[in-house]
Amino acid sequence: MADLYVSIVLYKTPAEVYERAVKSVLNSQLNLKLFLIDNHEDERAKSLAERDSRILYIRTGKNLGYGKAHNVALRKAIEDGVKYHLVMNPDVYFEKGTLEKLYEFMEENPEVGLVMPKVLYPDGRLQYLCKLLPTPLDLIGRRFLNWGPFKTLIEKRNYTYELRFTGYNKVMNVPFLSGAFLFIRTEVLKKIGIFDERFFLYCDDLDLSRRIHSVSKTIYYPHCHIYHDWGRGSYRSIRLLLIHVLDAIRYFNKWGWFKDEERERINKETLEKVKGL
Repeated sequence: MADLYVSIVLYKTPAEVYERAVKSVLNSQLNLKLFLIDNHEDERAKSLAERDSRILYIRTGKNLGYGKAHNVALRKAIEDGVKYHLVMNPDVYFEKGTLEKLYEFMEENPEVGLVMPKVLYPDGRLQYLCKLLPTPLDLIGRRFLNWGPFKTLIEKRNYTYELRFTGYNKVMNVPFLSGAFLFIRTEVLKKIGIFDERFFLYCDDLDLSRRIHSVSKTIYYPHCHIYHDWGRGSYRSIRLLLIHVLDAIRYFNKWGWFKDEERERINKETLEKVKGL
């Protein structure tokens, strides 16, 4: 049986981008299987599976969205009893040995249900992808009000919301970790479920991370790192912006807009712990 399943979802993704991600995964010494879930149709991606038996290419036939496509592989991981599953963006890459370090960390810490390493831009700058559970102002304000007279307020909120004050140099139990790279203990998915398929492209990682955090630790682990070509698509596309807004509405409709007692409790506990109070 494999030590790890990995899923990467493609949708008109440039071949040079996802091939770099595939190479990073296959450089691992772990016994793994890589699922390429194609929401479009890419003969070049299909040919990768023909050249390496560790790759399984699955064409969905239509654009299912991010979480729903990953669920194809997550269901298989649960069914096969695989211990860990990595949800990964196609624009992520990393050095040899990274997956081994995360695997070892999870083996040594059974109370952890999810781990994310330090995430860097290709030029080495840090990406602030550890977050508290957002209020509507955090999600909507940072997207639409980060200018002019509101900029100072939004930047101040981001400093806390993204836990920037921590320096990102210590292990932290964080309720919202980025869906760009989620190393998950499959056993927790049996308790809380897989991606909520009501979310098409955004907030699905927030929702899943929050649910995992409710039953186990969700850990930021800075002692290894990955690189992420973060595209920020909703800043460049009206269509993606509308999807982002609709998914945010779905999230707050599910968990609560201004009254979310669980959010308040989790954020308070998180801040107390990372500040050492």
